[in-house]
Amino acid sequence: MVKMVVVSEYSLNPPEGEQGRVKIASGPLYELTRVQKLAAAGQLNTWTNRCDKTVYELFAGDLEEVAALLGHLRPGDYLDSEWCSNGRQALAACDAYALRRVEWVAAAGKEMIFKYFVKFAVGKTGQLVLLVSCHL
Repeated sequence: MVKMVVVSEYSLNPPEGEQGRVKIASGPLYELTRVQKLAAAGQLNTWTNRCDKTVYELFAGDLEEVAALLGHLRPGDYLDSEWCSNGRQALAACDAYALRRVEWVAAAGKEMIFKYFVKFAVGKTGQLVLLVSCHL
């Protein structure tokens, strides 16, 4: 059996083995305003290859834009919390949020509604936001 390392600040009762996406009751795990402050201060990093790819596709890899997106989250946008794996023997306890935003789409010549899904954890040291997922 592979030993998984918990890299998130929240570390109670991680799942055994390589399991990810195990729900965690009684979330959110992290205070949203704290996460937003860390992200706005540049303490934000993509944590999975898939997240890195979608951030590049949506925001040309600009983490400042992702931080601005996180800044628009409100407590009512919270969905749930779960354990996530990065595919490299590490687990993080994450909070998931969904956000609807109206954005101008030049190619369509109009405003459109986009629904973003973001999932993140605060790193073990409490100084970094690990962005696990960010997509439409």
